Amino acid sequence: MADRLDPRAVCSMHCLARVLVAGLAIAALAHAPLLAQGSLTAARGGGDSAAARRRQAQEDRLLKDWADLAHYREANAKLGPPATGERRVVFMGNSITEGWAQYFDTLFPGKPYIGRGISGQTTPQMLVRFRQDVIALHPAVVVILAGTNDIAGNTGPSTLEMIEDNLASMTELAQANGIRVVLSSVLPAYDYPWRPGLAPAQKIVALNAWIARYAASHGAVYLDFHSAMADTRQGLPPSLSADGVHPNLAGYRIMAKLAQQAIEEALRRPVKKRATVR
Repeated sequence: MADRLDPRAVCSMHCLARVLVAGLAIAALAHAPLLAQGSLTAARGGGDSAAARRRQAQEDRLLKDWADLAHYREANAKLGPPATGERRVVFMGNSITEGWAQYFDTLFPGKPYIGRGISGQTTPQMLVRFRQDVIALHPAVVVILAGTNDIAGNTGPSTLEMIEDNLASMTELAQANGIRVVLSSVLPAYDYPWRPGLAPAQKIVALNAWIARYAASHGAVYLDFHSAMADTRQGLPPSLSADGVHPNLAGYRIMAKLAQQAIEEALRRPVKKRATVR
């Protein structure tokens, strides 16, 4: 008669089988969004469509250059140092700043203002590129507008404290290098079209309250876009934005007026400088 299997061995094999099945299920769930995107792409014209190529390029960039240091590297090299007496201003941010920069010539005529926004970016990505895209350009003022993509979870889950830490670090780096800081409120948003259901409005209000307090206690100027642009839902109204997140030209006009006032206030203040951070 054949030997009977030890019941404990049978149990162990069953347990191992359940673990393997669970692992495969988790892996399938992890790849489901990518599979869904692939199916959607195929339905729209095939996996080799322009949209698929752009998405693949973005994924490759995130793997190879997470903070997108290459984005402005060539432009920075061509820029050169400020001219004598020039009061250069760098705007650090995400797609809102990147979209704004195309109007700088008309909204800030004759001003040496430089846009360094990158679409989709979060505060940790901005912190990584802050030295090359801000400090190395030797501005008199930096205007920081960041945080909404963190709340949206663009680079993973993020608490308000994590966002605050990164904003504080950028402020400290700027001030340590003799750069005045304008800390902007996060723009109102009732929902994110690419991540619906996160209810960001009150999180933004809470983050802005912290930014205002931090700016007041650390020698920075607080630039309050939110109060001037929010509707009754604490979102961006259709008159100022097509998608509830990114301003249109009317929205940027409001922002430009407020930003100019904040920059002028910052320039009136003495440089808050400590030993240079290396």
